[in-house]
Amino acid sequence: MTHPALRAPDPPEPGPAPAHDGLLPPTLGPRRTFALIAGVETYEVSHRWNLRGPARDALRFARWLTGPGEVPAANVRLLLSPLDDPDRLDWSGPPGLAELRDTYRPATEENAKTVLLDELPQCDGDLLWIFWAGHGYLDGQRQLMLPCADARPGRIRHLNLDSALRWWQTDLVKHRRFPLQAVLVDACRVDAPRDTRWNFGSADYGGGATVPGRRQFRLYASREGEAAQNDAERGAGRFTEALLAELGDRSVRDGVTGLPHAARAVHRGFGELRGRGEGWQLPQFIVDRDWDASSFLDDDPPGPVLPRATRLDQTGWDGLGELFEGRELPRCAYEAYAWAFRAAGCTTPVGGGLPADTLLDVAWDLDQRQGGAAGLPLVVPFVQHLADRARRGGDGRPGAGAADPVWAARLAAWVRAARERLDLPALRPPPAPATRGAALHVRLEPPDDGEDGLRVRMWLRGEQDRLVWESESAPVGLDAVRTALVRQLALLGADPGEDGGGPSYRGVERIEFQVPFELLETEFDRWPVPRGSAARTRPLGSLYQVSVRCPQEREATTRTEWRSTWRWLCAQDGRHPDTVRVVEDAEVTDTLGLRLGARPAPACVLGHTSAGCTPALLEALLEGGVPVAVWRRGGGAPALEAPALEAPAVEAPAPPGLPALLAPEAGPGDPAVFALPARVREARRAAAGQQAQGADRLVLLWDDPEDVIDPRPLA
Repeated sequence: MTHPALRAPDPPEPGPAPAHDGLLPPTLGPRRTFALIAGVETYEVSHRWNLRGPARDALRFARWLTGPGEVPAANVRLLLSPLDDPDRLDWSGPPGLAELRDTYRPATEENAKTVLLDELPQCDGDLLWIFWAGHGYLDGQRQLMLPCADARPGRIRHLNLDSALRWWQTDLVKHRRFPLQAVLVDACRVDAPRDTRWNFGSADYGGGATVPGRRQFRLYASREGEAAQNDAERGAGRFTEALLAELGDRSVRDGVTGLPHAARAVHRGFGELRGRGEGWQLPQFIVDRDWDASSFLDDDPPGPVLPRATRLDQTGWDGLGELFEGRELPRCAYEAYAWAFRAAGCTTPVGGGLPADTLLDVAWDLDQRQGGAAGLPLVVPFVQHLADRARRGGDGRPGAGAADPVWAARLAAWVRAARERLDLPALRPPPAPATRGAALHVRLEPPDDGEDGLRVRMWLRGEQDRLVWESESAPVGLDAVRTALVRQLALLGADPGEDGGGPSYRGVERIEFQVPFELLETEFDRWPVPRGSAARTRPLGSLYQVSVRCPQEREATTRTEWRSTWRWLCAQDGRHPDTVRVVEDAEVTDTLGLRLGARPAPACVLGHTSAGCTPALLEALLEGGVPVAVWRRGGGAPALEAPALEAPAVEAPAPPGLPALLAPEAGPGDPAVFALPARVREARRAAAGQQAQGADRLVLLWDDPEDVIDPRPLA
């Protein structure tokens, strides 16, 4: 069912044409109307780019154009790259749509350019429709790039829509042709991926002299930085559905004459959704002019008055200035930011990370936004969440620091005063921090006297750290470490009430190996562990979240970079678009460590390097203070099928350009990078049955500088 806010009103009774209808070309009609209609669902770059809906939206628009619009099929150029067999699409409707079934072409870059820059300019018409549904990205000049079906890694073939529209306003299209051009785009308008592997390049189609009087009407499904909503289950873009409901059964002349009215109605419908906190997508008029070149926004009759949140008063801002003075972003900053929207009944804005780098600026961003139906200022639940975490201690995670009861009390007092002063509704408490299971910390150190072997200690980590095993006076080899580890896991997971069935190891969730640099690529995750019957074993990394860490290499020289990067990662909850960087062989130089440490981002590196470059990559990670990294033991780009490691996650709410292994699948409780240990374990489980075929051997570096053990010297 169509959402009530987007449901089209009953068709109006026929009446006189709008006054500006006489300004349209008198010859305007179906036979002098031409169109490019494109729907792109599949992309060669990766299956992760595929989405269901755009091909069906394109057919819906073509059905209106060739049906009530009565435009001949010969005037329509249809480009389709559907997910399903084209024969399974709904081709029912007017005869013109059946004709297009035999003439459509794949939505490749070459076909798009041929249609738009070669074929259609040669036609003699009054009106050009351009309808495009699929992915959309903005380049550095804020131009909209529409990826085509033949987009590939290293070269994202695309249509530069802004450049094409400039071309269509010049004398390269004959002067008397196409004075009216209507452009409708159901696509995201988010920043293009920063990863160099997803290279869009540049596409400028040039043009001649501008022709006065040519008018373009452009309506995009979203504003810059916003994602367009798509209902994959129903195969429909919300923008297209709302627009077609407005066009209804109008003829092509009535449709283009009433297009500004229809666009305003769609805009109001999405505005009401936004006002109720059910979405932040808002269609945008690029040119706010009617076909008579007058602003139609000025004459728009007033729509419904939407409830707005109470704004923070001067007393509140004065109090925040004192509370936030000298405070860095705490580890829970993004968590508090996202909670503010949830508490007010709103949807968190699309886009990763915080909108600013200071607490006061984050609060200012929240105050500029409209709250939910209750009119709650978003700043108040934000401060409430900060107070809760300061009372509990840091952000509730191990190693997050001691509680700050004084600051917590001051924050809570500010919330109480703001509620009383602004007459705000009661606030529900923030959710408790997610708890983490116990961890087994294994510290391996070379002996001081240069003997062969390792000095080993194991701690059980939970609310308190407890030493559970250490090697005796003589150093031991890795085989002895594995034997001791398996024994400790059995002891920690044993249930006295059980009899038989083998060890369960339920007491431990994570195993972290603190090692010297030379052991970072040791196959700890592949150590066999007894499972079930005595003869069966499973790799350690498929049972537990196994990671390595190397803090001793950082303490002396790069401690500052390491700590500042980790704090930035935590404050952004691992969601900022710059958090993750993919590094390939060409980037592994003597200066890579300096570049990685120049600023807090990136905080996580995916190594797609060959075996020969991996040691230099690891040195650069430690020099640059990067706390989190994933690479493939033995070199090469990770190539698992499930989950994919290379495919960019281009759909909201995940920041564009991040690999699928890091893309959040849930909400604020499932941050991209902080979910990485669990996702690497799932990837290792998926690889466990493929090892005969050389499946990936992932290594996870997870080095939290605020969660360390400082042991007494080994015996």
